Amino acid sequence: MARVVVDVMPKQAILDPQGRAVAGALERLGFGGIADVRQGKRFELEVDGELTEERLAELRRAAETLLANTVIEDFTVRVEHVTTQA
Repeated sequence: MARVVVDVMPKQAILDPQGRAVAGALERLGFGGIADVRQGKRFELEVDGELTEERLAELRRAAETLLANTVIEDFTVRVEHVTTQA
């Protein structure tokens, strides 16, 4: 089994009011030295069976079609191998 992670972030040219609010809150709480905060979304997809290049390409299409608004967001797709606990 594999875990496919899709991270979705606002494009750099897009204003991120949530990120700015978090940056302001961090500053008020005394966490200085943080130049910028961007807030995004993370999706974890558990994939049964073998994760082939074709299946990964299909999941990239799903991210582009449904999970991210590609007009204002960038996304990355990466694989995390799941370790089973005994």
